Amino acid sequence: MSGARTNTLASLRGSIERIEAHADATAPARVALGHADADAMLQGGLALAAMHEVFAEGRQSAAATGFIAGLAGRAAARRPLVWVRQDFTEIESGALSMSGLAELGLDPRRVVTVRAADIDAALRTAADALACDALGAVVLEVWGETRQLDLVASRKLTLAAQASGVTGLVLRVAAEPQPSTAETRWIVRAAHSPPASLCSAWGAPVFDAQLVRNRHGPVGRWIMEWKCDECLFEKPAAYPQPVAAAPAHRPHQAPARARQRRAG
Repeated sequence: MSGARTNTLASLRGSIERIEAHADATAPARVALGHADADAMLQGGLALAAMHEVFAEGRQSAAATGFIAGLAGRAAARRPLVWVRQDFTEIESGALSMSGLAELGLDPRRVVTVRAADIDAALRTAADALACDALGAVVLEVWGETRQLDLVASRKLTLAAQASGVTGLVLRVAAEPQPSTAETRWIVRAAHSPPASLCSAWGAPVFDAQLVRNRHGPVGRWIMEWKCDECLFEKPAAYPQPVAAAPAHRPHQAPARARQRRAG
């Protein structure tokens, strides 16, 4: 009996190794992000029909939302996008702005938002959405640490994405990365955005994007500017206008000048 079990286990291990080897040998479909250096590191762009993770500190939630919206827009192309959020996320960072997504270049008519009461409901909803091959991408947004989103849950989401061809994106705010089956993992922060012109106070969204996990290649860190009209990431153009920094000693000299004026 012991020998039979040993043979069965060996056969199963061999089958798993052959399946994994076949999966690794098959190049996944990819969509270029537009940023030449990042696309080169990703061997052509973001892998479709896979899971990707974006992490950010709590105060960087707006930047992370904009970044993952850009990834979702590239992955979904012209197909619908489902965005699943916990109720707690709405409390911490507010509701998604459809006008904001429109300004980023995404069509709000193709975005379906789902509010889940808790993490369990959010995971079930995301898994169901990933099983629908009519979608282009699914975003699962989770705030804070949670034990439910473990390696097992990540594996289930990955299998659902692979089976349907839908790309999954997990946005984790105020959480530490844990083991997962994600194809890539990013840590995102806001970067300096120069004004678009001398008459405009607002520039294009610019992100400090650090790729800390890449299953099929090296990692890196780039400053990536989102082009709202073209709906892709690019290297930021050099800001042509010099900006004078405030002298660091000015606050310390102000009291001295005030004393001189009073003495005069």
